[in-house]
Amino acid sequence: MIDEAAAGRVVSADGTPIAWFRSGDGPPLLLVHGTTADHTTFRVVGPLLARHHALFEMDRRGRGASGDALPYAIEREFEDVAAVIDAVAALAGRPVDVLGHSYGGRCALGAATLTSNVRRLVLYESAPAPRGASFERADVVARLRRLDAEGDRAGVLRTFMTEVVGSTPGEWAAFESSPVWEARLAASHTVVRELTSGSERDGRSDLLRLAARVGRPVLQLVGGASAPIFRRGTAALDAVLPDGRVVVLPGQKHAAHHGDPQRFVAEVERFLAEP
Repeated sequence: MIDEAAAGRVVSADGTPIAWFRSGDGPPLLLVHGTTADHTTFRVVGPLLARHHALFEMDRRGRGASGDALPYAIEREFEDVAAVIDAVAALAGRPVDVLGHSYGGRCALGAATLTSNVRRLVLYESAPAPRGASFERADVVARLRRLDAEGDRAGVLRTFMTEVVGSTPGEWAAFESSPVWEARLAASHTVVRELTSGSERDGRSDLLRLAARVGRPVLQLVGGASAPIFRRGTAALDAVLPDGRVVVLPGQKHAAHHGDPQRFVAEVERFLAEP
């Protein structure tokens, strides 16, 4: 994987530069990371996927090698991902498969309504959360805003990981000592805006309506041990997708690409191998 410098950049519809990194050879596959992350979250599964794919890993806006612009809206991220997809399709001379984790999957889903250059979509726990999710509580949002305003980046991540994602104390400790910790700290300022963006909270029905327009095959992966909000959200999204399916990864939670990378890659490859 290439980490020293961005392999390429595109300019999104609002003028924001979006960077991507390339490795491997084969049919094109774009990876879109979730909240708090950058492209390095795929450091384990990336080399495995690059054995059979030309792999493109983007940094979403506001982190890594990409730019940013305010005010924030998830719709700008739809445009970002669509711009990268179109650039990759032009390079490869063919439509692109897209794999999105969590919030990155929502961005990929929205992008699929803006471009015809998507072949297949893989989404890992990317569905809008059902109403009543912990992050909709005013106290959780207020605490995240306060921590962000105080510059307590670790506090933002701790609150997000434990109260929204559902990480255990042991999982949090492992996360804090992981190789991507510094990158996660650097992206902590994006947490609140992604949790409170219109299409994330009040507009969850808008995202489901968008999903109903996605005419490509969509695989949703969900961890068997994930928090109930992820399982319920996955079922709700599956109900509106014209061509969707769901695969449960036993024993996994919100980051199976770290917890069971071999199984994760096997399910992705099985789906993408279909014509």
